[in-house]
Amino acid sequence: MTRTRQRPRGVTIIDVAKASGVSPMTVSRVINGDAGVRDEVRAHVREMIAKLNYTPNLMARSLVTAREIRIGVIYSNPSAAFMSELLVGVFEDASTRAAQLFLLKGENGKPPSRAAIEGLIAQRIAGVLLAPPLGESAAVREILREAGLPVAVIGGVAPDAVCVGIDNNRAAYDMTRHLIGLGHRRLGFVLGNPDQSASIARLAGFRAAVEEAGGIETQVVQGDYSYASGLVAGETLLDGATPPTAIFASNDDMAAAIVSVAHRRHLDVPGDLTVAGFDDSIAATTLWPPLTTVHQPVRALAEAALQMLIQEIRGGAPKADGEPRVTILDHRLVERDSTAAPRP
Repeated sequence: MTRTRQRPRGVTIIDVAKASGVSPMTVSRVINGDAGVRDEVRAHVREMIAKLNYTPNLMARSLVTAREIRIGVIYSNPSAAFMSELLVGVFEDASTRAAQLFLLKGENGKPPSRAAIEGLIAQRIAGVLLAPPLGESAAVREILREAGLPVAVIGGVAPDAVCVGIDNNRAAYDMTRHLIGLGHRRLGFVLGNPDQSASIARLAGFRAAVEEAGGIETQVVQGDYSYASGLVAGETLLDGATPPTAIFASNDDMAAAIVSVAHRRHLDVPGDLTVAGFDDSIAATTLWPPLTTVHQPVRALAEAALQMLIQEIRGGAPKADGEPRVTILDHRLVERDSTAAPRP
């Protein structure tokens, strides 16, 4: 058996953090003399730095104080419309904040490999934005934690990160109440990727509205936020003996696919079938009829996440170790031509 010899390494900021019982970010703040660290914690970390004979990486420290900050953006989302909107928001805001972006894409909703992420880290980035669904990937966050990098999560909640999103539960509740208010009593719901907290929250909001109204028949089918999964979901829901009169999909891509299935079956939307989506992406307005949907301010989410990440990097927004810092932006319903009262 061949053994790979590992090169000896010096003491890292991760080693100091473990010995001190704090996060790498707290160690970084102590090294940089930032505010927001309790005196006793600061003294303990300095003691561990001396005990372990740790020498801070001057190159890494310069990244925090340099005028231009290098930011990594890791994404892997099956919705091209959602990602296009998010990346535009990130790029536009980065241009006003002297931030240089380095993009890394995973495939089919899966995280990039460890080697790819380590290659991104080697670009001397100072922090990372994680687009959904990667903000909830423990494997990705662990690699970044080992590197001592601050992280901002868009559309999810994760420990040791700044997080930006909307109230997915309330948003789905509001749309479901809207459909029930139109008179629909047979509702279909297309669930997004079950590994994402946003998907579970949207399903919970849907069910809460249904339970509150009473007397509503429901069918829930699985999707994964892709157009292809919406096609399958649409066929499944409309093949039943008593198909729903309204279908609420967890994103616009799947809702657009359901409209396509309805047209293929010569069903009028919204006369024969009401369809609603989620996100208010470009997909909502490039088909006929345009979709009634939940407006999720994707660009604003991206801009807020970048702003908070840069603040975190510069040490201006300390947080409790291990705790996420969550910012919730407002959503709203956008009524278009894909929804109407059911025919008698």
